[in-house]
Amino acid sequence: MFQQCPQKIAERFGVSERIVVFPGDCLQLLETIPDDSMQLVVTSPPYNIGKEYERRLKLDAYVEQQAQVIRECVRCLSPQGSICWQVGNYVKDGAIIPLDALLYPVFHELGLQMRNRIIWRFEHGLHCSKRFSGRYETIMWFSKSEKYKFNLDPVRVPQKYPGKKYFKGPKIGQYSCNPLGKNPGDLWTFPNVKSNHVEKTTHPCQFPVELVERLVLSMTDEDEWVLDPFLGVGTSIIAAIRHNRRGAGAEIVPEYVALARERIEQELGGTLKTRPMDRPVYDPAEARGKCSIAQRT
Repeated sequence: MFQQCPQKIAERFGVSERIVVFPGDCLQLLETIPDDSMQLVVTSPPYNIGKEYERRLKLDAYVEQQAQVIRECVRCLSPQGSICWQVGNYVKDGAIIPLDALLYPVFHELGLQMRNRIIWRFEHGLHCSKRFSGRYETIMWFSKSEKYKFNLDPVRVPQKYPGKKYFKGPKIGQYSCNPLGKNPGDLWTFPNVKSNHVEKTTHPCQFPVELVERLVLSMTDEDEWVLDPFLGVGTSIIAAIRHNRRGAGAEIVPEYVALARERIEQELGGTLKTRPMDRPVYDPAEARGKCSIAQRT
């Protein structure tokens, strides 16, 4: 859903704004955001692997750096709000350390409650020769309280057996599944944004819009705030404004700030190319099977 009136992209946070792209350190943005004002914090922070937007630190220093940001995000979070922290692995000398295991105690000590450890599965990435190639990352979903917001219906997916009915008892003959679809579960398969992905930019670790859309739709209502402290090229804000939410984020790399603004403007104008949230993932084996059936017929 698009806003009918023109929207500006602000550089500084204000409660009357709808879109904020802060060109600088996220802690500087966070200190301007009021307590209890954000409904959803969703981000994929640096993994401490030496990308251009981060400085590689010792692990304890990295965790403390993350903790500073997490503490501020929790302060900004609504009592009904959620934090979704998407991370992968830290790799050193061929050995992996799962970052969700390192960061979980930070959230726990701040009183947050984990609702799901969502596995984001994808098919493409680096090929390993001395271990199995990594093909998933995790999204840690925490709520600030027991009274958290969760809207399941907007993110239901097609039933495996949509026509299944009760065969006995008082409901015999009635459909036994929800007509809107089923709960998508905590194993999500979305293509990661690699070279042939329609959303690909110069950012090396880019969120797919459809992944963030599922979080936005299930954990926020219209006109509420979505915050991404490590904004990258603006994907979280794009997912937010696409569904009539407000979006704010910070990014320190000027190139990515410019790309974020450009992509958000394209989204507002209805010209941004993205992969639809409900499109099935391409399965080469299934495609070959359909092709062979077509050839036989």
